[in-house]
Amino acid sequence: MEEVEIGDTPNDNIKEIYLIEEENKYKCEIQTVKEYLNINIYSNNTLKFKGNMHISNIQYNLGIYDYDINDIFDEIYKLNNNKFNLIKDIQKYTFQIEFIILNKKRYLKIVLNNDINSDQDYMKTINELKAIIKEKDNKIKLLEEELNKCKYDNFYIEHKEPKYILNFHKDEIWCSTVLKDGRFVTGSKDKSIIIYNKKTFEPDLTIKEHNNAVTNVIQLSSGNLASCSKDNTINIYNINKNEYQVIQTIKEHTECVTKIIELKNKQLVSCSFDKSIIFYNNYNNKYKKDYSLSTYGENGPVIQTKDNEICYYEDKDNTICFYDFIKKNNIKKIDKISVGNYNADCLLMISKDLLLITGYNIISIVNVNSHNLIKTISVSNSDLIYAACMLNKDMILTADKNKRIIQWKIENNNLKLISIKENAHDNAINSLSKIGNDLILSCSDDMYAKMW
Repeated sequence: MEEVEIGDTPNDNIKEIYLIEEENKYKCEIQTVKEYLNINIYSNNTLKFKGNMHISNIQYNLGIYDYDINDIFDEIYKLNNNKFNLIKDIQKYTFQIEFIILNKKRYLKIVLNNDINSDQDYMKTINELKAIIKEKDNKIKLLEEELNKCKYDNFYIEHKEPKYILNFHKDEIWCSTVLKDGRFVTGSKDKSIIIYNKKTFEPDLTIKEHNNAVTNVIQLSSGNLASCSKDNTINIYNINKNEYQVIQTIKEHTECVTKIIELKNKQLVSCSFDKSIIFYNNYNNKYKKDYSLSTYGENGPVIQTKDNEICYYEDKDNTICFYDFIKKNNIKKIDKISVGNYNADCLLMISKDLLLITGYNIISIVNVNSHNLIKTISVSNSDLIYAACMLNKDMILTADKNKRIIQWKIENNNLKLISIKENAHDNAINSLSKIGNDLILSCSDDMYAKMW
């Protein structure tokens, strides 16, 4: 396993978990310091393994056979749970523990020697693990709060200057996203998509497969890239390092496709100027239209708010509409909220219960459980607010037509203005993306992508 140099580690940021069985015959120490995990494994008080690993891409599997370490290997998992507990016995003498650090779920899997054949010893071990986990739960939460505080409580966008300015497109940049491998992507009115190297920020790959402006780009759970365009199509790409292959072009809409999202059930959803929302299922690695919904909205946007629910902006009567899609081919409107003269441009879930909606000089907050508009915030001089992104669970950024990036803190279902970056670009800002734990990417009609 690759060793990582992490330098000094302040004691007040250290969390420890001890797993001790049968007179300390083995002991597993897990120490989390900021973004790294230190693991020490002892057998009969003898150090058997020592290693440092970056916690953003690790699943921990510790196999213990005859009180020795057989192997340690890592996998990536992104799951949703805010608990730290013993979730199940995979099989006898094998425990699986889940916990969260930096908003990502981690697994610790312990396989005990089969020589431990006493049910009494087995249950004793389970009870010890449960007690240990309960004791450490609050410490983990405090650690994550501290890490979030270190990163963003003193961010203050008004004091920032771009660390990098990227100028690789030949026309307005309309969208951006971040890939699982740490690279980021921009899509432009110049009909191209650029994937950037995460270290040099130079283009790794340029994709020119659309015949008109690229309006939205996302990465699917499969790892493939999807893009939509004013040419009325959706493209699906297989990305292999610095090469790509178009594996499908979807032609179901009759006008510009403005937005695509992937639902939790892996369905692909698109909306368009043709006033339709289309749901696609994946059959043998090809997306096929499953059913569609006619709306009064011409340009979206659309977002999933619950497992069986999407939210869509319909500009004919300026309403935010909620649709239930739990029954195939029977999607129905279940509620709507009037937002007045709004022109919504961005929908963003800022918690599991709260939806943020940006529009013309206005930001609204909606409770997605009750479908109630709980707060409307007037944002002077912003004109159309095109983009929003989360910095952490308490902080967001918005960007607007008037070239501003605004930083907000979420407080009691409200937004508190923290700082404003005037003239962040020379033209309207269309998208914001969080790059890793340190940088924010903003993209503009001025053809520049800036990293703050």
